[in-house]
Amino acid sequence: MYDVKKIRDDFPILSREIFGKSLVYLDNAATSQKPKQVIEALTDYYTNYNANVHRGVHTLSQEATDLYEGARAKVARFINADQPEEIVWTRNTTESINLVAYTWARANITAGDEIVVTPMEHHSNLVPWQELARECGAKLRTMPLAEDAGLDLSQIDEYITPSTKLLAMVQVSNGIGAINPVKELTAKAREVGAAVLVDGAQSVPHMPVDVKDIDCDFMAFSGHKMLAPTGIGALYVKREILEEMDPFLTGGEMVLEVWYDRASWNDLPMRFEAGTPNIADAIGLGAAVDYLEAVGMDNIREHEIQLTEYALEAFKELEEVDLFGPRESDRRGGILSFHTDVVHPHDLGTFLDRDAIAVRTGHHCTMPLMRSLGVVASARASFYLYNTEEEVDRLVDSLTRALRYFGDGTR
Repeated sequence: MYDVKKIRDDFPILSREIFGKSLVYLDNAATSQKPKQVIEALTDYYTNYNANVHRGVHTLSQEATDLYEGARAKVARFINADQPEEIVWTRNTTESINLVAYTWARANITAGDEIVVTPMEHHSNLVPWQELARECGAKLRTMPLAEDAGLDLSQIDEYITPSTKLLAMVQVSNGIGAINPVKELTAKAREVGAAVLVDGAQSVPHMPVDVKDIDCDFMAFSGHKMLAPTGIGALYVKREILEEMDPFLTGGEMVLEVWYDRASWNDLPMRFEAGTPNIADAIGLGAAVDYLEAVGMDNIREHEIQLTEYALEAFKELEEVDLFGPRESDRRGGILSFHTDVVHPHDLGTFLDRDAIAVRTGHHCTMPLMRSLGVVASARASFYLYNTEEEVDRLVDSLTRALRYFGDGTR
């Protein structure tokens, strides 16, 4: 049985009060809170194992290396990669995508090739491809948005064509929560010989993700959105592709041998991890994976579906609020992006904050998507494994009072 109270007890920050009220944290799409098990893993590392990894013969270095590489193995298992060497540590999803753009893409995409993206991409999975297309003369194409703000696949053959070299797509939209059919789209890309990159920043933390089942070539995601510390992310790359890629940065751990006039590169994946790595936070990510696996990703996904269904029903009471994205809970993650003409999203977010409710307001790094929806910004409530129906009730109650206050001045 899913015991949300027991889960909440593991998160110290959830006991905080803000303005004299208990915190309702609904900004999980921006970053997640951290359980005590992750916090303790960081403390344990710095207390007992702090040392630089690899090449050290002393005990601390060997122990730190075991923990660090053990975390890599956990992440590989978590997304069902074939081997730990297919996981490259990065700072975050943004760096992971840029690593692909500056290495594989610049070596394989040329003038006349096409890069296809969805209309709901985070800027981090859009701007790197804009820059690449500008530099090499490739064409960037954006698939259309459906009426319900899902993906319109009615003319997919006009977008994924023999000219397509790369399909770069988000699995779960951070802007509106829509879930894209990445497995089906990957199969379509395979028909024309295109490579596939999946932005898993909002999917890997919230649902079972199997890179072999999807058959993507690249998968990028961040630790801080899945209970781990900030500053640690991962890039999955199929080994046969990774072996052909040139390094992104040079120096430090990524070299094998160096002469005055040349150098050779280390084995995978260290070839792509120049300099002293983020050891502690990688270990923290490993602890976060342990926690998520103990709860069960199927259980977390089911909890978020139930919570989203409850919220979608509750939002029907808010007639002045427009909710973006598909209405079916199985077609969306636990993200509710909404807008009202009564009050600007930033003012609404400030009002909610006085009720100790944390939501995100703005364009959510998806300016083109917001423009397609006819707004410049929205408010966004996003759920995770520790959120409850009672918190949804508090959100809806606060929104109701905000609409009255900014509408006719009453509370």
